[in-house]
Amino acid sequence: MPDLSNYRFSVTHEWVLVDDAVATVGISDNAQSQLGDVIFLDLPAVGTKLAAGERFGTIESVKAASDLYAPVGGTVVAVNGELGSAPERVNSDPFGEGWLIKLEDLIDNPGLLDEKAYSALTAG
Repeated sequence: MPDLSNYRFSVTHEWVLVDDAVATVGISDNAQSQLGDVIFLDLPAVGTKLAAGERFGTIESVKAASDLYAPVGGTVVAVNGELGSAPERVNSDPFGEGWLIKLEDLIDNPGLLDEKAYSALTAG
């Protein structure tokens, strides 16, 4: 597992990693584990403007379908197109090749959790 010290997490189990002015968003290892095998993702188009906490898509697994929420606000500048033909990357590498979207023009969400606080949230 990668070093998650720079990642921030939402209570809805999305993560965000900000590098310069670009935020990469995905779902946590805990979330993908709870979902089971991911079979389909519905993600926004490039250019979509999102507010922090806004629903931006759906993730479907063999167990359930769940909404995805933006951990920070911004404009979608990239969508992981590889997930269309290989959605299982969300399961095998949720913090790497399983990323979902990238955002610019960021609007921070002060309610995000660091790794320690997120671990405490999901431990129960």
